[in-house]
Amino acid sequence: MSQHISKKKLFSIIKTIILYLLVGLGALIFTLPFLWMISTSLKPEYDIFVLPPKWIPNPPLWENYRKGWTLLPFNLFLKNTLIIVVNNLVGNLISCSLVAYGFARLRHPLKDTLFMLLISTMMIPYSVTMIPLFILYNKLGWVNTFKPLMIPAWFGYPFFIFLLRQFFLGLPKELDEAAKIDGCSNWRIYWNIILPLSKPALATVAIFSFLGNWNDFLGPLIYLSSQEKYTIAIGLNLFRGQYFTYMGYMMAVSVVTVLPVIVIFLLAQQYFIRGIVMSGIKG
Repeated sequence: MSQHISKKKLFSIIKTIILYLLVGLGALIFTLPFLWMISTSLKPEYDIFVLPPKWIPNPPLWENYRKGWTLLPFNLFLKNTLIIVVNNLVGNLISCSLVAYGFARLRHPLKDTLFMLLISTMMIPYSVTMIPLFILYNKLGWVNTFKPLMIPAWFGYPFFIFLLRQFFLGLPKELDEAAKIDGCSNWRIYWNIILPLSKPALATVAIFSFLGNWNDFLGPLIYLSSQEKYTIAIGLNLFRGQYFTYMGYMMAVSVVTVLPVIVIFLLAQQYFIRGIVMSGIKG
């Protein structure tokens, strides 16, 4: 009997080791592009595309970071990006949570029909609405301003509304009933009960919103034409010329711009994972 148990335990250990090796290999494969970006950011231009590739720069060229950041006005690009990101993050949290609360907790005979119409808009590719939106914003005089990139965030985003609605549906309805008995309005229930209990879902929306707006390239490319209004994504593209690309500078600035994303995800990953899991299984 003990021999059978020891074999079973040995098999379990071997299985665990193989699993960890596979997970580690997969993690290494997914990390390679980031490691290559760091390696490239520390090389002179003539060492970047040599064969076989040199993964460890010798010596590391830290000057690429200073020159890359100061060659173009990246402090201004960072300021513009932060203005857009913060506005859109707050706008998405407020507008999407309000709409999701209405779909999840309030009663209306057309509620499900309206929700299906909302979700169906997710199937329309952005390339289909890109030209009509540009014509509309151009007639409003919003082209070459931040308005086309900031104002839509205050009118909801279907995926975030869906995510928050699923989470709100998982909260006990008895909370609403008890609050109404105590004289709370729907606004008080939303603000004082639903939102404090929905931190994981709100954190998930905040992370998605931050990533989407921080990395957005197409929107600023379409609507912004003045360099003083450029964002970081557009600024990085300025390193690419018709005949030559400053690859070392581009990778150095890319590493700097990726760091906030990594830090925010590491700080909020617990809420992020809980929000995704609970929004997916509730409702």
